Amino acid sequence: MTDRGAITRRLAAFIAGAKREGLPEAVARYSKLLTFDGIGTLASATHPSVTASAGIGDFALQHGGAGPATLVGRSAKVDVVNAVLANGTLGYASDFEPHHPEAILHPIAVMIPTSLALSELAGASGRDFVTAVALGCEITYRVSMAMNPRELYALGFHPSAIAGSFGAAAAAACLLDLDVEQTVRALGLAALQTSGLMAWQDDPREDARPFQMGLAARNGVTAALLAKNGFGAPDRIFDGGHNVLDAYSRVADPAPLTAGLREAWDGVMELAIKPYPCVSFLHPALDALQTLLEQHGLASRDIAAIQLRFADGGAHCVDDNPLKGHCMQYILPVRTALGRLSYLDLFEDRRQSHPEVKRLAASATVVRDFGEFEQKFPDFYIGEVTLELAGGERLTARSDIARGYPEAPLPQEDIDSKFHEIVGEVADDRRREALAEAAATIFDAPSVDRLASLLAARPKTATTRDRAP
Repeated sequence: MTDRGAITRRLAAFIAGAKREGLPEAVARYSKLLTFDGIGTLASATHPSVTASAGIGDFALQHGGAGPATLVGRSAKVDVVNAVLANGTLGYASDFEPHHPEAILHPIAVMIPTSLALSELAGASGRDFVTAVALGCEITYRVSMAMNPRELYALGFHPSAIAGSFGAAAAAACLLDLDVEQTVRALGLAALQTSGLMAWQDDPREDARPFQMGLAARNGVTAALLAKNGFGAPDRIFDGGHNVLDAYSRVADPAPLTAGLREAWDGVMELAIKPYPCVSFLHPALDALQTLLEQHGLASRDIAAIQLRFADGGAHCVDDNPLKGHCMQYILPVRTALGRLSYLDLFEDRRQSHPEVKRLAASATVVRDFGEFEQKFPDFYIGEVTLELAGGERLTARSDIARGYPEAPLPQEDIDSKFHEIVGEVADDRRREALAEAAATIFDAPSVDRLASLLAARPKTATTRDRAP
């Protein structure tokens, strides 16, 4: 007789033992850096321009019950389920959080809000908080790879939302000290709630996009809390019957769920830290664009047209996408005309206020590649940028690996500068410095209380930076 639910149970045992076993030294070290970066991104989303922040925060205040969990940017606490829904939405709103290129994931956006709320509920230490963040990222990665992220994309599902529900369940189970049997049920209940359609691309306000991460956090936390209370659930969700892998993928392979378990932490160690606030598919292209602009001393007025060659499998996400943060015809012109890219550019259309952005946007095109670029996607988001100059000359540069990938890590000073720049949009100097210190030292903190208190503060009154020509 075969062991019923062997894969599910083995994964649950890993999750249940994670807090006791602790993280490998290298994983702990990188997790602290990822958490620092993710906390800054989470805080930045409280800016008044980020419409999703206002909408989801209002919802949590109106409908959430009293509880122990901080609402980021609201100076209020609510129940943990509504807190993680709201804060998980904020985690992805600025599109500046660490991501996993191969698995097409944004797990930090889900795991920091999940782990913060459950740490407040459980009175957990900073070490336990970071451990839960790392564990959630690892489980999210393993589920995405088992389902095949490219397949999920092709079927119209967002891997971060589908797989992220399991990661959130794992992080919550870790902090709630669920045993193996309870964790098996938490994974089953998370599966029953999984959701995440790519239809968010048709919301030009960019509210639906980050809402996907809020849903993943809510689903996983709900699952873990129900499991702790003894609620029944499927007990072989990755193994047999109507299992979740086959439900979402025609090419599912359960092997990645347990391969190298406890030894390989690719869901953490292969995360990339974003140097640009936009869809990660465009990061190599932005590096290539920057190379051309700097090497040839180009100004936007020198450029007649911009072309991007990109893999067909991901081109639909960047070719004239209604979302500014996913639209090549917006992102590359903004970087060219304004000399930089701010996360606030995702929430105010510079094509309406800046003639050069408008002109370059009208010239920009995406060429779909069905050869090498397509074959290497999504392991590589290869971007080849061609600039046609006013005189007719064409200049081309290609990038396979963007800055911020583990293979090309950002210097610590760049990560620090990013944190202070984006948090500076919502916090005065005193709170910005305090939040940076709390985020950098959270692993050794006795609790998450100070971090939560600093994140709870309302954003400073902000005026949009004047970036007109």
